[in-house]
Amino acid sequence: MNEYYKNILKDHINLFENLLDFEEKVFNIANLIHNSFINKGKLILCGNGGSAADSQHIAAEFIGRFEIERGPLPAIALTTDTSVITCLSNDYNYNDIFSRQIETLGKKNDCLLAISTSGNSKNVLNAVKVANKLNIKTIGILGNDGGDIMKFCKYNLIVNSKSTARIQETHIFLLHAICGIIDRKINNKKI
Repeated sequence: MNEYYKNILKDHINLFENLLDFEEKVFNIANLIHNSFINKGKLILCGNGGSAADSQHIAAEFIGRFEIERGPLPAIALTTDTSVITCLSNDYNYNDIFSRQIETLGKKNDCLLAISTSGNSKNVLNAVKVANKLNIKTIGILGNDGGDIMKFCKYNLIVNSKSTARIQETHIFLLHAICGIIDRKINNKKI
């Protein structure tokens, strides 16, 4: 087996072994999002690059289905409307592309799921700050040491790694776990 492959596998195994400590936080976040859904709120997601793709992926899991057949759940990724993103980037500032959308789309019973591998993405941080002003529940799915975003989110899952790839792999596992818990809660299945 080549060394590179062995090393990334070891890193992956170490990170995933540490996820046992996340069990209560993952369950609490799933409950928070589930409560938002049953109280006519929605899940709003944002992130850059791979985290933008994760935002869209998870929104699709809720609007479509994850593992169990159920009705659609309201979720929106703020990364998908290129006209809005380019307008805001051009007319205002790239750091405002998510916060401006939160201002108009965000409501009291909503949750914002802010994804950032660095924990320091300015546009994601600004979205969290606006969400807090609107009493939207804020959840950080973060990497490294949590960065600045961690300080402004009510709930955080922080993958303590310097490797963007390992952080992203772990993020998608955590996000899928949250989806699975919510699926089971909606369908009154054992968790």
